[in-house]
Amino acid sequence: MKRPPIRILELSGTHESIGHEHGKTFADEIRAYTKDRIKLVSAGLWSGGSISETEVLELAESMLPAHQKFDEDLHAEMLALASAAGISPAEAVIVGGFTDFVDAVRASIGAETPGELQEDDCTSMIIPDSRADGSGYLAQTWDMHDTATDHVLLLKITPTDQPASLIFTTVGCLGQLGMNNAGVAVGINNLTCLDGKCGVTWTSVVRGMLKAERSTDALNVLLEADLAGAHNYLIFDSSGDGYNIEAMPSVRPVNTLGADPLVHTNHTIQSESSDVQADRDASLLENSVRRLEKAQKILEEGTVDSDRLMTLTRDPEAICQTAKEPYFIESSGAAIMRPATKDFWACWGRPAENEYQHVDWLHG
Repeated sequence: MKRPPIRILELSGTHESIGHEHGKTFADEIRAYTKDRIKLVSAGLWSGGSISETEVLELAESMLPAHQKFDEDLHAEMLALASAAGISPAEAVIVGGFTDFVDAVRASIGAETPGELQEDDCTSMIIPDSRADGSGYLAQTWDMHDTATDHVLLLKITPTDQPASLIFTTVGCLGQLGMNNAGVAVGINNLTCLDGKCGVTWTSVVRGMLKAERSTDALNVLLEADLAGAHNYLIFDSSGDGYNIEAMPSVRPVNTLGADPLVHTNHTIQSESSDVQADRDASLLENSVRRLEKAQKILEEGTVDSDRLMTLTRDPEAICQTAKEPYFIESSGAAIMRPATKDFWACWGRPAENEYQHVDWLHG
């Protein structure tokens, strides 16, 4: 589907004012998106077992202290967003950190991972400086159930006394991936774990990492977080330092960027994290492996630039996904970030059908 340029919302000031403006601007859309997410959980489509909406909200509410402990500022922003949008703080946990939340639900009710689990299937990569004319990239598609695509949004955030950031996200969500003007970029892939718990969800963690001024500082934020669920995180900064972390609540193996690109999809590579990875549907696992191998092949040799990365994200054979039964997963958008130059390109919808736009730091 052909989409217009990505929607951009500029926010500045205290975290409370940022959250309030975000929630107020997209209130109707946030409420509708929240309702859809709660239905998915309670029906068991993602959580593996039927659970009442009351129980869903009670579990989400029990996770609020972990969010407050992780980062008071971001917790205040989430509460202000919820208030302005007309949802409860518990509902904000669900709509903002959905895939981690369902990890916690499965652990709470002791459910098996459902075979029909509708995973989001991002393809992410870090390109080292040596392969990119001295200034590397962090790039990825953001793939999800096609109902999420309508809600894609880019936030330009300038919090008081903290680095400004460009955040690729969805309405009602603090942030899913992005780059700050200190030159730190963060990307993600979803993983599915057996050790989910009541903790802080990944979207708060991404925003917390983007407060850092170096990749090592962002790494420490992740390693110290009391995680609710599983995600793979990629971190890259303007000095060329990069990391890939398969972060489960109980284990977090770190792979340091070397001379070759780091590519990751939606299955674990490290044995430590594989031990607590939940089983995935065979077709979804095959898809993840195929995307990983195709991206690695495309990046095998030669200089990498933004055009080459745009072409990669548009690959029709594996990487740029089209919604189809039974999972209806599609590439809902993509981002390419170059920390050393502060360049940021964003695409809304399938990259094969839509244009990237270069986003500056001052004006939409």
